[in-house]
Amino acid sequence: MPISPNASILQIHKALQSREISAQEILEAHIQRISALDSNLGSYITTTFEHALEQAKDADKAFADGNYSYLTGIPMQLKDNISTRDILTTCGSKMLSNYYPPYNATVANHLENAGSVLLGKGNMDEFAMGSSNETSAFKPVRNPWNNVKVPGGSSGGPAAAVSAGLASYSLGSDTGGSIRQPASFCGVVGLKPTYGLVSRFGLVAFASSLDQIGPITNTVKDSAIVLNTIAGYDPLDSTSINKAVPDYTSKLDDNIQKLKVGVVKEFFDSSIDPRVSHSVRNAIQQLESLGASVTEISLPTSLSALAVYYILAPSECSANLARYDGVKYGFSETSVETIDKALDLTRKNGFGEEVKRRIMMGTYALSSGYYDAYYKKAQQVRTLIRQEFEKAFDKVDILALPTTPNTAFDIGGIADPIAMHANDICTIPANIAGIPGISVPCGLVEELPVGLQLLGPPLSEETLLQCAHNYESSTSWLDNRL
Repeated sequence: MPISPNASILQIHKALQSREISAQEILEAHIQRISALDSNLGSYITTTFEHALEQAKDADKAFADGNYSYLTGIPMQLKDNISTRDILTTCGSKMLSNYYPPYNATVANHLENAGSVLLGKGNMDEFAMGSSNETSAFKPVRNPWNNVKVPGGSSGGPAAAVSAGLASYSLGSDTGGSIRQPASFCGVVGLKPTYGLVSRFGLVAFASSLDQIGPITNTVKDSAIVLNTIAGYDPLDSTSINKAVPDYTSKLDDNIQKLKVGVVKEFFDSSIDPRVSHSVRNAIQQLESLGASVTEISLPTSLSALAVYYILAPSECSANLARYDGVKYGFSETSVETIDKALDLTRKNGFGEEVKRRIMMGTYALSSGYYDAYYKKAQQVRTLIRQEFEKAFDKVDILALPTTPNTAFDIGGIADPIAMHANDICTIPANIAGIPGISVPCGLVEELPVGLQLLGPPLSEETLLQCAHNYESSTSWLDNRL
């Protein structure tokens, strides 16, 4: 039985369950597709086909024994900042070009225990710092919809792989939009869970108060299936939420007739491509036709989130990346006479330009005499943004806005770092506030995908997924995939 390259997890699961196809056959189809297409796309840094074959054999045995989950035998990818035991984990950086972690991230263990088949590690912006996947130390990633366009970042490899049918799903990380923005650019579904819902143990840190792991999938239901597996309390993560996790698939088909949707007016201004605004407003009208009530909401302080982010994230990055000194592990410059020179050259040659830029920004913001003016003030504004969201959610259940201010741009098309940073203006507020957000495809502009972004209060993933699934099911998007 042939399986579509963009088949959903549920479709593949049913074929495996009925024994119409084996996990090894599905794996072989994915390997052939990766071999044929990824030399151009660049969505993988490392492939693990031999390891995957052993997992596929185990999956076939699990189906024969009747002991399987929805993810058993499903070929998937992990972003290359998620630790995998004895499998190269580079973070897209020369600094970790020879790093093999001695342990798995918690999410990797969850997926392994569920019987998933790991195809390899997804390409990414270096240390998750970027909005285009052009800062990878190894190769850029190309958008499957148009190979001269970027896939978005920093989870560009995962989004491109899922979009092109090179993985059934992938896990990415989202610090300022790094799951949702590439999902929008590549026409797939990207979910950033509530901060603390999914364990960060084993995720190589960029900005610890903002980082969150989440799924990139073909459908909203797939996103719910993966979230069921990776969500939950982890004592190894001090920020993990100790609360029971519901079945995120159970209410997907419930109607949204009582749902209150707030349209955030600040994110439909002149900074947003009017064609993107038009597609997103049409999607909101579709939600209204499904029974949701729609009202306009103002979040003026959220416009400061971009400035807040580019103080807080570099500050945390400056602290987190101090560990890369060339002594304990990773890249090291050894052909020098002194330890100070070795440290200097290791960091100079091991990190790329964007990473060094953010380290310097963060070090400056944390330095004596500037801490109060920058870092402390940014934390104060962060509190105001959180409070503004809390007040908004007293009036509505979810918020609707574009995922990105534009569609995918040309590779090399944005040279100015500030202009590049502005690509995250619609996604960063959710990270600052720690709330969940999902991007779901809602149209095309000049044959490039547009994403509808839905945000909810903390731990509202059930409602977000339900709303997104209702929208997705009422449109023809899934019939018009790449």
